[in-house]
Amino acid sequence: MKRFLVRLFSLGVVLAGALAAYSWYWLHETPLDLPQEGLHYELARGESLSHVAHDLGASGALRYPVLLRIYARLTEQTQVRAGEYQLVSGLTPVGLIEQLSEGNVILHSVTLIEGWTYQQALEALHAQEDIEATLKGLSRSEQLTRLSLNIDHPEGWFFPDTYRYVRGTTDVEILRRAHQAMRRALDAVWAERSDTLPIGTPYEALILASLIERETGAPWERREIAGVFVRRLQRGMRLQTDPTVIYGMGDRYQGRITRQDLRAPTAYNTYTIAGLPPTPIALPGREALAAAVDPAPGTSLYFVARGDGTHVFSDDLDAHNRAVREYQLQRREDYRSSPPLGAPPAR
Repeated sequence: MKRFLVRLFSLGVVLAGALAAYSWYWLHETPLDLPQEGLHYELARGESLSHVAHDLGASGALRYPVLLRIYARLTEQTQVRAGEYQLVSGLTPVGLIEQLSEGNVILHSVTLIEGWTYQQALEALHAQEDIEATLKGLSRSEQLTRLSLNIDHPEGWFFPDTYRYVRGTTDVEILRRAHQAMRRALDAVWAERSDTLPIGTPYEALILASLIERETGAPWERREIAGVFVRRLQRGMRLQTDPTVIYGMGDRYQGRITRQDLRAPTAYNTYTIAGLPPTPIALPGREALAAAVDPAPGTSLYFVARGDGTHVFSDDLDAHNRAVREYQLQRREDYRSSPPLGAPPAR
């Protein structure tokens, strides 16, 4: 009897060892039964690893759900992160646990473009099905309250860039990230500002940068545009920049501005008001911010669009009027507001 028990125990040890070896092999080396193109799997908030094991077991992708849960408990990897996962062909059970516990989820992206208004940025966020639109339908004051950013007006305060996010991220979360990015960029350029600027606060630099951003799509012109604006401010001249007129018109703007529009008083019409407008008019990028605090030296006080995306700069009104007649009053058929990508500076 004793010999039988010894043999039985030995057999049990062998079987246990074999089972352990098979379990290790299955967990580490045997791929899940997934389609060749992989499997898109979404784990909702509050759902556990057991939920995933049950789901994949029921679908036939995972052969031993219980064994997966046991291994996860033994290795203390039961905590999983919600989100979208792409389970690739060849993924092993151990690889699945690691992916879920590390939160290697699918990342989406949205791009806020330089020169966009706050409203355009908001519409871009709300066009993304993966972003939760919590600000949609709210008034501006309600949006500002929900954003909790300690700003009085949202225009210009969100850095144009590409932002990556997981499904279910809210518009508020992305805008807060964009705001912090703008704060950092603005603080950085303000610390390196020229000593002769006629502006006294970072917010005024943000406003000026937004005008520069809207005035030119040619990167090499930004500091020169800034120089014109700064010299006009220093001399007490009105800025007379069309983008501020357009911004002040709001929904009334239908693609063109008239002489009457230039004369119509609004808070933003720099043909009728002195100095800067009360707020930015767009989202300025890093180069426009840098140009606003470090304008190019020079003597020009005027500029007019050539029609190819660049501008002619003039020192006096007579030269400016000649440029207006040549490039604005006799517009070419190929008139454009931005230069072609990679175009060299026009001189």
